[in-house]
Amino acid sequence: MRVNGEDRPWPGGTVADLVASLDLSPRGIAVALDGTVVARSLWSSTRVVEGAIVEVVTAAAGG
Repeated sequence: MRVNGEDRPWPGGTVADLVASLDLSPRGIAVALDGTVVARSLWSSTRVVEGAIVEVVTAAAGG
């Protein structure tokens, strides 16, 4: 699995499992799986398979 351009070992699981494994708060996070944004309501039911390309984006305040 590749997360934000880095290869990572992945035992398998859901998008929610992945976010938890990255030690990120789900608040302010967007996740794209193989180029498609996954709605937060689907995180717990969307499987991340070996070889997936994942982008995790964190919102940041700025101005």
